[in-house]
Amino acid sequence: MNKPLILKLAALCVALAPAFAQSQAFPSQPITLVVPWPPGGGSDTAMRMTAEAASKRMGVPVVVVNKPGAGGTVGIKEVMSSKPDGYTLAMIATGAVFAQYNNPNANALDEMEPVVFFGDDPSAITINPKLPFKNLKELVDHAKANPGKLKNGNDQPGGSSHVAASVFEKGLGIRLIKVPYAGFAPTVQALLSGEVDMASIALPDVIEQHAAGKLRVLGVASSTRHFKAPDVPTFAEQGFPVISGLWRVIAAPKGIPADRLKALETKFIETLSDKEFQEKARAAGFLVTPGGNDMAKKRWAEDDAAMYPVFLEAGLVKTRQKK
Repeated sequence: MNKPLILKLAALCVALAPAFAQSQAFPSQPITLVVPWPPGGGSDTAMRMTAEAASKRMGVPVVVVNKPGAGGTVGIKEVMSSKPDGYTLAMIATGAVFAQYNNPNANALDEMEPVVFFGDDPSAITINPKLPFKNLKELVDHAKANPGKLKNGNDQPGGSSHVAASVFEKGLGIRLIKVPYAGFAPTVQALLSGEVDMASIALPDVIEQHAAGKLRVLGVASSTRHFKAPDVPTFAEQGFPVISGLWRVIAAPKGIPADRLKALETKFIETLSDKEFQEKARAAGFLVTPGGNDMAKKRWAEDDAAMYPVFLEAGLVKTRQKK
């Protein structure tokens, strides 16, 4: 083969390479799913379960990477700054609603592109069983008689359990000492050791300890009792109509191509809807109610509209005003 012909073929290969790359099936390489919280908490557990199951449907590994820091904003910020090719995703949670108004490092919700809605977990008030309280009224009576004395374990400002603590203070008419931790797992450890008196974290993170008598859940902040803790009454049943919880969404950087967004949305919904996955999730205390991009955006907007006035009244809006 003569040299000019070889050069022409090489040039043709170079010219066709981008088209060939675009025609490759997506995904064709491992997907990174960033969890912006430490290992061991509910979000980490939920996403590792999801990643394991999704890997089988995607045909490529979905790898969970923990990148905690700054109330969950460090990992999310890194993902949102990455290439929007669908290969780097982040789990975001309810705390992102608060963080966008309070944390200068946080992204606004409209700067993210949701892929799939995972589900909701109700917040709860959980105490160390060495404390004498058997119900919410006993705790509230004590807190009102001793304002600012009870130490509540929660995540960093902007995290969902920090927001829940603020909601509980307002709804129950009490004042707490908010003690920040890097995530739900270290918060549970602090509660078990007696470093804090109570915690305002999501129920699945304390269900097993409650069942074993190592911790005591006094109330769940949802409209109905939780299927894994039917012995625990709701706040409303105890005379306190307070609702608070945590949702989780898997999101991509803004600008992800529509076809890749749709492919990820489809595969993740199939994964989360699978009967075997649903049973495994319920066994771990998660109620998974999968939805796509539209559903996730709707939930973001609803929470944003409902919670912004609460943040504003509490003086927690520090970085940007609601549009």
